[in-house]
Amino acid sequence: MGILTSQLRKLDWGIIIPAILLVCFGLAGIWSTCVAKNNFSNFEKQIVFFVIGFLLMILFSFFDYRILRNNSYLILILYAICLLMLAGLHFFAPVIRGTRGWYKVGILSLDPIEPTKIVLVVLLAKYFSMRHVEMYKFRNIIFSGLYVLTPALLVFIKPDLGGTMVLLLIWLGILLVSGIKLKHFLILSLCFLLVAGFAWGFLLHDYQKQRITSFLFPYDYLGASWSQNQTKISIGSGQILGQGMAKGSQVQYGFLPEPHTDFIFSVIAEEWGIIGVIFLFAIYGFLVWRVLKIAIMSKSNFPRLFASGFAIILTAQFFINIGMNLSLLPVVGIYLPFISYGGSGLIGNFICLGILQSIKIRR
Repeated sequence: MGILTSQLRKLDWGIIIPAILLVCFGLAGIWSTCVAKNNFSNFEKQIVFFVIGFLLMILFSFFDYRILRNNSYLILILYAICLLMLAGLHFFAPVIRGTRGWYKVGILSLDPIEPTKIVLVVLLAKYFSMRHVEMYKFRNIIFSGLYVLTPALLVFIKPDLGGTMVLLLIWLGILLVSGIKLKHFLILSLCFLLVAGFAWGFLLHDYQKQRITSFLFPYDYLGASWSQNQTKISIGSGQILGQGMAKGSQVQYGFLPEPHTDFIFSVIAEEWGIIGVIFLFAIYGFLVWRVLKIAIMSKSNFPRLFASGFAIILTAQFFINIGMNLSLLPVVGIYLPFISYGGSGLIGNFICLGILQSIKIRR
């Protein structure tokens, strides 16, 4: 008991408290969607996910992160397990809304992209921490890209365009933090444009193209543009103070699609208004700043790159999800970290917080 108490005192509560506040925002939004359906199972399960995630964060704070830094075989084994789980989706996962995205375990679902994000951040942090003086060599960038390309392709053919984007953004973000040359960055940007053009012409499904075109031309009000038009109505109706919990008309009358996952920000904006949104943005900004502070204060490259990678995940998913809700970006199925319903993402994020706590305690 004394060891646990001592460990809790060492934790960075400047990271834990904003994470808990974000979870509370999410629980409030999920509860409202449950009221609309008169079914509170999602709310109850999210509380369970939160408790599991919080306990795992404490557990991982006891774990010495240097084991990851010093053990290449462990990282490669975890990487291989993630690839097997992603590949196995195409054989063992049930088809849900036209995609094999999750494993079903009883009443629960497991999305293997969430552990893949964590393992990729660890792998890339390890890779570039060993080669920080050789970043001028383009071959190191290419080799690191191969580590990301394999899971990104497996995620792309799920199909999951949003998940693919996040994996690529993790790689690009850690490259920038590691100190990539400008000319190499421009070469990569050109390659991305060429691949994007090829994907549009030959790889994207019609419904994926439709999501992008509906974002650019949101005039199919009863078809492809329905989701984003409803989110704009929902956000706009919140005004300054919001309509109150479980009183948002878009949610309660079922106009807002996927209100507990992709569009939970619209639920919060409608019920809490611009005041709630400002508070939400402030908490997110504070959390990312505290994560980056650990990166800045770290005395070696591995913890610095890991913390930066997690900050990249939070920032990328935050802006993509908010952009989806505000119709500034196409709908690509990115959840809002710590807020949207889902156990895989919530537990994975708390595990990352646990590793960050281990870094802070042992730096």
